[in-house]
Amino acid sequence: MGTPREGRIGKRGDLPMAFQAGGQRPEPRPAPTTPDAQAYLQDYTALVEAVPFPSLVVDHRWDVVLTNGAFRTLFQGAGPHPTAMPGDNFLRFVLFHPDASAVLGEHESSWCLPLLAHFAGALERDGHDNGLQAVRRDIAQDPIMEAAYRQGLPHWIRAVGAEAVELDGAVRPLHHPDPRWGRTECRVVVETPKALRELGYTRLTLVLREPRRAPHRPARPRRTTSHLRVVPASE
Repeated sequence: MGTPREGRIGKRGDLPMAFQAGGQRPEPRPAPTTPDAQAYLQDYTALVEAVPFPSLVVDHRWDVVLTNGAFRTLFQGAGPHPTAMPGDNFLRFVLFHPDASAVLGEHESSWCLPLLAHFAGALERDGHDNGLQAVRRDIAQDPIMEAAYRQGLPHWIRAVGAEAVELDGAVRPLHHPDPRWGRTECRVVVETPKALRELGYTRLTLVLREPRRAPHRPARPRRTTSHLRVVPASE
């Protein structure tokens, strides 16, 4: 990732640029125009870098403004992709990167559909945004993704309820490359202070949860006669 995403916010030329459709680079995002805003982002970058859990800051297009080391470790195995690297645009990564499901557990139901719902809302609010329109064109070029967006998404929201779309507080499965975590879960915490929100940015942190360990069950004594046992109803 570029310098800002590695924990430093610098001059205008240092700001990250996300790939759009066709692998073309858009114009750089405008840098904060006041010294106070620039200083705030530099200090906020240091704060994010100190967090032990994967954390990222995105704009309204899900273009990544900055990440921390834990985020880069989580997605270090993602192969190259012209438009959907996790450190360039997180929405594109979830939707289009072939390696996304290797990290994001239950990829379709826990990550893809909720972010598609957020994208639909963003497109409704900012329909003329070039970056969002580029994502919409790429969805339309993929028949499976287009069907999911047009038919699957409304059906899914009706089935699970609007609360399932909410990211803040949601618990999502992950496959962490560090074997100490392995298959685990994270709680998504959306925490955006006023100064960051006024710059048009949102921060998300994936708070890793301790992997579930199967409880130890002592061996049952062997029975010599047949028996019946009650099978609890599935949850």
